Amino acid sequence: MTREYMRPVLQPATQFDWVIGADEAGTAHRVAQETSWALLDRVRGGADPEVVERVVRLASGDGLHDVAELWASQSAHALAGVLWRLYLLRRVVDADPEGAAEQFRRGAAAAAATIDPVVAGAADPVSPEAIGELCDTILRGVFTGDLGAALDRAASYCRVMALGAADLADTRDDLDDVHAAQLTTRALRYSTFAHELQGGARRWRDGTLA
Repeated sequence: MTREYMRPVLQPATQFDWVIGADEAGTAHRVAQETSWALLDRVRGGADPEVVERVVRLASGDGLHDVAELWASQSAHALAGVLWRLYLLRRVVDADPEGAAEQFRRGAAAAAATIDPVVAGAADPVSPEAIGELCDTILRGVFTGDLGAALDRAASYCRVMALGAADLADTRDDLDDVHAAQLTTRALRYSTFAHELQGGARRWRDGTLA
């Protein structure tokens, strides 16, 4: 899929800092769209494995932090919003790899009767390293494969994680109700992300992703 977008205009760093924290929603939205489509088109168009790996490594570090902050305000109807959700999934694993692996294991057991664990495709046994690699594989799929399929896979991952968080909340309910409430909120957020990423896949396929 190709898309026409306005070529980003180079601005002084102070101008970029202003855009990141801009109160003017129209400016932030326009720059978010331009940067997200420019990144996607540049990396996919080049098809250079080294460039793809560099972008994936940036997502698991701090390299995309400022741009992702700009994308964070965008809805899942836009490519910028979709990329931000994928970026956030990777950063959550970075923050607590052991917890993410445990959550996925529990979620996969709870979702055994569904196709989601298979679609998500974490390596067995599920380890912190395997969950990190799964998120990286999804990101690679965005830039080297079918973006719709990558988003479907990310949605399945989120559904598994939502079930895992809910299961953990149940086990913590009698021991620590504050932690249980946090896990329940996390389950809801993963479930919301799953719905939004699935919608993003659908919009990519029908050409309505902004």
